[in-house]
Amino acid sequence: MFKLFRSFAKDESGATAIEYGLIAALVALVCVVGFTSLGGTVNATFDEVADTLCTSAGGTYASGACTFS
Repeated sequence: MFKLFRSFAKDESGATAIEYGLIAALVALVCVVGFTSLGGTVNATFDEVADTLCTSAGGTYASGACTFS
């Protein structure tokens, strides 16, 4: 029984799996924070491009839609 406890204490394979899990969680957290902070900027850029394309085609861009009269 004592030998079983000693071998269990020396086994580090579970610790490695936990470390990789923590690293993956940290990478996911950084991605979420980055995408959230950049989301508004990317959305504004796409709106600006859509407005420019719509206006150059002779339309009016408002509320995310291009209309022609």
